[in-house]
Amino acid sequence: MRADNDMSDLPGPGAAPGGHVPVMLDRVLELLAPALAGPDPVAVDANLGLGGHAEALLAAHPSLHLIGIDRDPAAIERSTARLAPYADRITLVRAVSDELPEVLARLGRPRVDAVLFDLGVSSPQLDEAERGFAYSYDAPLDMRMDPDQELTAEVVVNTYSAAELTRILRDYGEERFAPRVARLIIKERGNEAITSTKRLAEIVRTAIPAATRRTGGNPAKRTFQALRIEVNAELTALERALPAALDALTLGGRVVVLAYHSLEDRLTKQVLAARTRDTSPPGLPVPLPAHQPRFALLTRGAELPSEEEVARNPRAASARCRAAERIREAVDEE
Repeated sequence: MRADNDMSDLPGPGAAPGGHVPVMLDRVLELLAPALAGPDPVAVDANLGLGGHAEALLAAHPSLHLIGIDRDPAAIERSTARLAPYADRITLVRAVSDELPEVLARLGRPRVDAVLFDLGVSSPQLDEAERGFAYSYDAPLDMRMDPDQELTAEVVVNTYSAAELTRILRDYGEERFAPRVARLIIKERGNEAITSTKRLAEIVRTAIPAATRRTGGNPAKRTFQALRIEVNAELTALERALPAALDALTLGGRVVVLAYHSLEDRLTKQVLAARTRDTSPPGLPVPLPAHQPRFALLTRGAELPSEEEVARNPRAASARCRAAERIREAVDEE
């Protein structure tokens, strides 16, 4: 499962080992099933995490070959163990989701039948204090999904300018007090480098007006989300990966996206809307084939998890599901 940075939420009963509860699992299986009904289907899990969705897809489709992608080596290791019963039908690759075209090219599978994006931060990343994703633990300011990359949250907090910090907090955290938070970060790091999640959370709390602190959960939530997105270039990866996934789909192929905050969902909506729109000039008696949409939406707006699921798994509460199907090939492919 994926989750936002609200650490007051805990996995509900029925979680798999490690507290892993795949979000909107039944709906994901339902949406992808028609695309995987052929003789030798191929699906991509572009954000593998703990492999919960992957495991369910493999169990539901005995001839499915699944390609799992994740930048986090711990996720690859855990999923390898979890998916061991299906070892002959999986290919797990350590990569960022926007490297999808290169991954498929290397594997000799340029076209696939289904792609799943389960965005955001995974439960183990949140729950393992040393990863530095959560404000509820005192840990080093890290937040890297790929532990081998150089950029960390500590680097961002201690080296970015006030203007850069304000932009990140405003654009990625939707923090309306972004300038105040940025100014206090600059002031405090001038006295001593900010190296722990606890100290950063305290600084943010001080910067937020008291009246605002009394509502809306932990005031550090938006800042931590913004830093995580910046460190891991999450929106940039999605902006590249989702169009690439659509391009890779076979006729009848489907994509499903699970987003966990408005920025991810808005970007997903924009990409899918662009691909499902008829771009023929207005007033023509007959639509132009080259301008007809190649894809059709499978969801009306963003679908939400059921109340029952949220009760079982509170971290699913922020999930938003969108899906689309390829309904025709590009004209030059016909």
